[in-house]
Amino acid sequence: MGGSAAFGNAATRLEAFVVKGGAYAYGSYPDIDELFPQQAVELDHKKREAILHKMQQLVHDKVIAAPIWQLAGLAGVGPRVGEATIGSMGGYPWVSPYEDLTLKAG
Repeated sequence: MGGSAAFGNAATRLEAFVVKGGAYAYGSYPDIDELFPQQAVELDHKKREAILHKMQQLVHDKVIAAPIWQLAGLAGVGPRVGEATIGSMGGYPWVSPYEDLTLKAG
């Protein structure tokens, strides 16, 4: 599933995220849109694979995907924090559990 939680192969992911009209596509490129129906009807596996690789290369070359979310470990540190609880659970590097975080009075 990768980072997108999208099931499927390269074709189904390109359809959802890259090709015009895709559920998560915002804008598109005509050259990529033209290749999608070609690969869908191609019966030769090698030719279909080549078309999909070309589509993926175009997506990469045009840099049409930009990360808009970055997971971050939230940590309570600073002069007002009594006990940050960072590392309080073995093998878990983030502040946890949040209800154990304490603040200093004042």
